[in-house]
Amino acid sequence: MTIKKAGSAHWSGSIKEGKGTVSTESGALKENPYGFNTRFEGQPGTNPEELLGAAHAACFSMAFSLMLGNAGYTADSIDTKAVVSLDQDGDGFTVSGVHLVTEAAIPGIAQDEFDSIINSAKEGCPVSKLYDTEITLSATLKG
Repeated sequence: MTIKKAGSAHWSGSIKEGKGTVSTESGALKENPYGFNTRFEGQPGTNPEELLGAAHAACFSMAFSLMLGNAGYTADSIDTKAVVSLDQDGDGFTVSGVHLVTEAAIPGIAQDEFDSIINSAKEGCPVSKLYDTEITLSATLKG
């Protein structure tokens, strides 16, 4: 089974003065603005790293939920933030790492089993497999 989902982008102009919009097939994002200023200067709008982070956080949380379910647990909550690092690399840039920060409430799970399952989710999440960079994890089991 292959699932295909699409995102699209439109760009006009030079790298610094140009502007773009990004949209998703579902309409969750519809012509959201992005540009040099939203990526490098903190202006309102989105940027590729923020979108990658949101996708990774969502995918990881779902993978963790699946693996918890396979082990007989159901999370009351899983909250994940994915911090994507973009660093200068010669004349260009590279995504140098992703740091996942997760806090989860899971009734009845022991810390060692939590640690094992969450690390398996970090490695097994489809978006984690997509990246060719270091992925780190800080995880808190809420009691």
